[in-house]
Amino acid sequence: MNEGTLAETIDGLLPQTQCTKCGYSGCLPYARAIAAGKADINQCPPGGAAGIKKLASLLGREAKPLDTDRCTEQVRAVALIDEARCIGCTLCIQACPVDAIVGAPKLMHTVIAGLCTGCDLCLPPCPVDCIEMLPLPEAESRWTPAMAQAARARYRFRGERLARELVERSERLARKAQEKLGEAIPEGKKAVILAALERARARRTGNAPVRVAAGSGARNASGKKP
Repeated sequence: MNEGTLAETIDGLLPQTQCTKCGYSGCLPYARAIAAGKADINQCPPGGAAGIKKLASLLGREAKPLDTDRCTEQVRAVALIDEARCIGCTLCIQACPVDAIVGAPKLMHTVIAGLCTGCDLCLPPCPVDCIEMLPLPEAESRWTPAMAQAARARYRFRGERLARELVERSERLARKAQEKLGEAIPEGKKAVILAALERARARRTGNAPVRVAAGSGARNASGKKP
């Protein structure tokens, strides 16, 4: 089994909460790190002891205790928004990795409990602390493989949607800039617009130039300033 296939198999055993408590940006990056030998199998708090046992069995390793420096294994919880205090800022919607929060700017938001993975990523960005995590009763707290796979599908769909929206926004801005080129505008401003168009094209093709940090100065291939 090659590293890519192994990572996908490992990812299939992870809970797909996308909580980042493992130290990676999501379940798949963590799976890739395990497959590459860069991460241990005991870094996933939502997976807990059961998840560690599955990973150990797959990889032919000994199971080990959860790395409690990251978090302790907890009963699954779901987010709840206090409607009276919600200001409709949409920051929690932007933070939710599985689109489990619905709402609109300046309108009250709500959590779809059945879709919430309990990642608690919506808590830090809330400016009015109107979200809390409510532990579920034991009978409702089990996170099944089917729920994990559904969460993974929503997470991937969200990623694809955000990428598509970014491209569409770039294209809209490029069209507006192109329209402005036909207007009577100063040559200096026209040059700025042309440069912006070129950057937008580069982003779409994946050939965007590497940015140099402000104040760092230009450097040649050897890393030295000319």
